[in-house]
Amino acid sequence: MKNFIIKYRSIIFSFFLVFFTTMRLDQTGSISVPDYRDAFIEISVIFMFWWAMASFIFYRIPYVLKLKNSRYVILSLIVILGLIFFSEYKNETPDKALSITLVELFWLVFFYLLAPAVFIKHIKLILSIFILLVVYFIYIRLYTNYEDGQKETIISLWMASIIFMVSLWVLEQWRWINNLKKDKADAELQLLKSQMNPHFFFNTLNNLYGLTVEKSDEAPKVILKLSEMMRYTIYEGKEDYVSLKDEVTYLQNYIDLHKIRFHQRLDISFDYSFDGDHKVAPLMFIILLENAFKHGVERLTENAYIQIKLKVDKDSIHFEIENNFDINDEPGTKGIGLDNLKKRLNLIYPKKHKFTVSIEENIYRSTLEIEIK
Repeated sequence: MKNFIIKYRSIIFSFFLVFFTTMRLDQTGSISVPDYRDAFIEISVIFMFWWAMASFIFYRIPYVLKLKNSRYVILSLIVILGLIFFSEYKNETPDKALSITLVELFWLVFFYLLAPAVFIKHIKLILSIFILLVVYFIYIRLYTNYEDGQKETIISLWMASIIFMVSLWVLEQWRWINNLKKDKADAELQLLKSQMNPHFFFNTLNNLYGLTVEKSDEAPKVILKLSEMMRYTIYEGKEDYVSLKDEVTYLQNYIDLHKIRFHQRLDISFDYSFDGDHKVAPLMFIILLENAFKHGVERLTENAYIQIKLKVDKDSIHFEIENNFDINDEPGTKGIGLDNLKKRLNLIYPKKHKFTVSIEENIYRSTLEIEIK
């Protein structure tokens, strides 16, 4: 309970402040609160507005006090409030024209205090609207019958300007949240890439180590292939999208490396067909190919195979990979590689991909479909 009060103290304090202030002003006759049975909705909406406003004010106070010119701005607000009370006390005109203008000026300075960044960003627009309203107000006061319906019009315009400023703040908060989400997604995507790349290179270096120990003549070819793949991973892997043709070449290099290592143990086929220069997020398919080698070929002593099919159908890329595995060492459907793949798909192709995994006896099949337009 104590933690709850501390966390929401501004909201709780604001509620009691607005409630008891309203009750006191109603008792002294400063305001007239209608019977809640006759105007429940109206009273609720007005109360919620002032409660939300007061909560926001008290919530922002710690941040406001840190502003460089906060003392001068607060002093300005106090001066404006004093002028409003003085105007209400001395001004005997029925419409309180000066008071209305001062109240609008108070809201203008108050908005700057609570949201200085938004105010400064849109200062030209905000001041232009304020000046236009002042000019229009002066025109109505001097050249029209202000009491004949014009008073309600100008008050409505003043209220609309306040709503406009609040809307600006809400819009900026919405943009900030969206940018924050985008930055978070980009950071997470880069992290996923960095997690994937070391995993792949460790596997490949282990393969190269085995060939060098055996003093195989294939070692130079492996080094060349690995160099090409490192270049692709480092330079192309950081791009948002790459050519599908380059991605296929990358997969073929990976397959060639393993053919050199496994010799006659490996039965692998890679069938692909597509026309045009299609774009795809880099390093997606390699995860599934690595998975097939890790749980299939590397653990089977004989009859290991991998079948890969890739085709482009209209606006979608279909990638399917099938491999057999040891029935006593059944691969799971989860792991660092597959988890990373799913997260990247959700980040890059939200609601535009379909990834499925099926296991039948000793056959493991994964299918990935991506909408490219």
